[in-house]
Amino acid sequence: MKVIRVDEVAKEPWPIKLFTGRVTVQPIIGRDLSKNFSLQQVNFGKGVRNKLHSHSTEQVLIVTEGRGIVATDEEEVGVRPGDIIFIAAGEKHWHGAAEGSTFSHIYVMSPDQETTQIEE
Repeated sequence: MKVIRVDEVAKEPWPIKLFTGRVTVQPIIGRDLSKNFSLQQVNFGKGVRNKLHSHSTEQVLIVTEGRGIVATDEEEVGVRPGDIIFIAAGEKHWHGAAEGSTFSHIYVMSPDQETTQIEE
């Protein structure tokens, strides 16, 4: 057993083209602990989101802080701490902070997943 306190996991910059602004990541469970899933907390600056994308595997988001938005081609939903979002493999979506708010979520996915960025 291993207890991980998310607030004690260092926030690392995550400067990838998928995001519209500043984002940090806190690696919680990686390949060093699990071969079956990856678990990370992603922290979005005010109004920052990721661009439309999809994953080759299912994704679960667990909202931990702030106000956010999760969207697909068909709908856009406001989310708050405690909400859990299931995203099917291949589903085009984006998620991030609502206007004027920061936003954090933990994601759970296969460490072998591939992300396809759709929006430039």
